This record gives sequence, structure tokens and C-alpha cells, in this order.
Amino acid sequence: MEPLNANYWNERYQAGQIPWDIGYASPPLLAYAASLQDKQTRILIPGAGHAYEAVALHQRGFEQIFVCDWAPLAFAHLRQNAPDFPENNLLVADFFTLDLQVDLILEQTFFCAIDPALRPDYVAHAARLLAPEGTLAGVLFANPFPFPGPPFGGTAQEYSQLFSTHFSIRQLALCEQSIKPRAGRELFLEAIVSIE
Repeated sequence: MEPLNANYWNERYQAGQIPWDIGYASPPLLAYAASLQDKQTRILIPGAGHAYEAVALHQRGFEQIFVCDWAPLAFAHLRQNAPDFPENNLLVADFFTLDLQVDLILEQTFFCAIDPALRPDYVAHAARLLAPEGTLAGVLFANPFPFPGPPFGGTAQEYSQLFSTHFSIRQLALCEQSIKPRAGRELFLEAIVSIE
């Protein structure tokens, strides 16, 4: 398997080889975000890609959104569609090296893009980044894939065991707002970081 590093992802964006990109904000994440009342909620979107969700939340008045991707080209869409988005909140970095504290991590396509061997590290680092009682919410594929990734799938049972090491799972169920091609194939996860 080719190394899933910054060069790999930047080349994918440069070549337009991003089939996971649906071209707009994820409906399950927008539905979840509609329940958020505090516009000062500190939100991190890791592996944000074109960051459609960040643009939508920014346009709804959320002021503390951080997007992370190690492919610099990924942020071109965000800069074009939200020119007043704070440049300091565009983190061209490796998620696993981030050092900040947020209230909410929104997961869209990052978890499925990393090598599954890194998933325990992802869960542990997400828990470290979250403030006490912080939330990780997002979309995960509901089944394994019969081909080498990325993307990489999984099962609800696998995810439950994995996230339960650092989180209390509030919900893990099939998405009700998935786009048509993914209907019945996505799970929505909402988990509260455990206080150690």
C-alpha cells in the first residue's frame, strides 16, 4: 500500500482524485450541527478536505472552527467560499501532532482515510484534544470494504469497542440523513469523552 502521507493526499487533490468528496456539506453533520446553540463552541474538523462543513458552520455564525488537513491544496475551496475564515484556524498539519483544546470534533472522512492500525491512536488523541465532557460526533462507514483502502470501513461492534476505551457512546446507529448512494451504509457516532 502506498504511504498515506501528506504528499499522497496533496497529489490526490491536485489530480482531482477525491471520489469520497460529495461536493457539499454532509447532511448528517449539518443535522447534528443544527442542534448546537453556542456559537462559541470550539470545533475541530480533522482531515477536513474541502471543508464544506466548516464553510456551512462559518456561514451560520460559528466563530471558533478549526480545520486540519496535511494537504495544503485541500483548503482552496474553503478560502474561496469563506474568504473571511480566520487563516490561523487553517491547520496544515498532521492530526496526531495537534496541540489544542476543543469542545467538539466533527468526523466526516478522516477516520475512514487513515490506516486502520492508527485507529486506537486516533481515539486516544481525539480524547486528549477534547475539553472535559467534549463530544466527538460524525459519520463512519457501516461495513468493511472488499478492496484495499482508503477508504477503510468497519462495523458498529468494532467501533463500539474502539471508542469505548476513551469515550461514553451516546449513539451509534445507522444515519437517517445519508445521501442516497450511502443510505444504509453509514453510522452516526456521538460520543462524550470519558473523564479519567
